[in-house]
Amino acid sequence: MATTDLGGAKGTAGKQKRAPKDREGRMSLGGHFLELRRRLFIAALAILLASVAGWFLSDYVLDALRAPVLAIAGSDRRASLNFSNITGAFDLKLQITITVGVVIACPVWLYQIWAFIVPALMRKEKMYALGFTLTAIPLFLIGCAGGYYVLPHIVEVMTSFAAKQDSSIIDAKTYYNFVLKLVLAVGVAFVLPVFLVLLNFIGLLSAAAIIKSWRIAIICICVFSALVTPSADVVSMLILAVPMAFLYLVACGIAWLHDRRAAKRLALSDAELDAELAGE
Repeated sequence: MATTDLGGAKGTAGKQKRAPKDREGRMSLGGHFLELRRRLFIAALAILLASVAGWFLSDYVLDALRAPVLAIAGSDRRASLNFSNITGAFDLKLQITITVGVVIACPVWLYQIWAFIVPALMRKEKMYALGFTLTAIPLFLIGCAGGYYVLPHIVEVMTSFAAKQDSSIIDAKTYYNFVLKLVLAVGVAFVLPVFLVLLNFIGLLSAAAIIKSWRIAIICICVFSALVTPSADVVSMLILAVPMAFLYLVACGIAWLHDRRAAKRLALSDAELDAELAGE
């Protein structure tokens, strides 16, 4: 019996360490920190395990990133990736490994973030946040794919400023950081319209304000597309600008419909309240 009680005491202590709560089911500040630490540990462990697979995939990723440079080297210009120190190749492989691990483990760490935030949200806010997550992830991936698609054009234009008798010796780590920033920037840009819809649904931004700023939004989209696609033709720019403008217009339409329905519900509620007051 003593052993059983001791085991039960240990189990209870473990549960209290995981998420201590008061009688009303509310978690203390220390309990929030313990819960955050537990979820961060699970997310870090998932990234670590996924990075093992990333180690074996890193060579394929580097080959895909090296392709635009090799295409230039096959033309009348000379270009190659360069490692400036003896550990450069290993450092880049490790960096790619961690990046791939973060991408593979994204369902786990996104769920941990979601599970930590959800208890603090109301039911309606949970639905909005869930809809935002389910919509943002595919749009982010599409945006990243678009950034990788225009990468060869950018590399070709940037290296074209070197004379034909010169060689473009590109630092591998700097090149990888440039590609990563480009892909992430385009991915985030594709998610911004969804973020506008979320702000509208929770009442922080009206549809009128979003629609009123359409000129500024279109200009910003065109400038952003021109900056990330410095090629001589406008095709690459349009490949990014048109979908982003379309997503912005869709966000305007969704916000307008939401505000219209909210106004109708408010008007109906006021009419019912007036009828009740008149009946009294």
